[in-house]
Amino acid sequence: MRNIKRILKNDDIGDMGIGAMIVFIAMVLVAGIAASVLIQTANRLEIQAMTTGQETTREVSTGLAVIDIEGQAVGNVITDMTITVRARAGSGDIDLSQTILEITDGTAKTLLTYNPTQRQFNLSTDETGSIFGTGAWNMTNEQFGILVLQDEDSSLSASNPVINRGDLVMLTINTAACFGGGLDPRDDIWGMVSPEQGASGIFAFRVPSSLTETVYDLY
Repeated sequence: MRNIKRILKNDDIGDMGIGAMIVFIAMVLVAGIAASVLIQTANRLEIQAMTTGQETTREVSTGLAVIDIEGQAVGNVITDMTITVRARAGSGDIDLSQTILEITDGTAKTLLTYNPTQRQFNLSTDETGSIFGTGAWNMTNEQFGILVLQDEDSSLSASNPVINRGDLVMLTINTAACFGGGLDPRDDIWGMVSPEQGASGIFAFRVPSSLTETVYDLY
């Protein structure tokens, strides 16, 4: 009888040892899997955080600044207009072909884009004449032209007009086509130049009450 009890006791001890080992191995496997999942999650979060930070930096630093607006008066209306823009300090490259120019007189709103096939691109102005005498205004009411004033690195071309630090361009608008004849005296004009990414260049001005000259500094 004692031998039987001893045998059963030894067998129980063996079962307990195997069970403990199985539980230990299972815990190690679960811990390893959990650690692997945590490491993968941490890596994904790190990559996402870096990407978000880079995109946020580009969004904050990149943008266009409006520095001047001029208009040409024919009769008693502004028929053509230029908006001079440059890249903001610290800005990355900005593709003007993906830029939208929005302008409104309070009654009508027009969204303008650049179309390289319409001969709207000019590398320089006529030194002996007026900038309004170039072909940069040969567009419809839904398009703007580009008149390059400064481009040291030759980043601007008709098919790929990319503006970066140091570049200076005029965006040309046929206001007669946009607003059915042009801008009248005392018209309040508001608009923005919105690049594909980054801050927009915002402008607002009032047309002079009397248009007795040919060229006006509007902004």
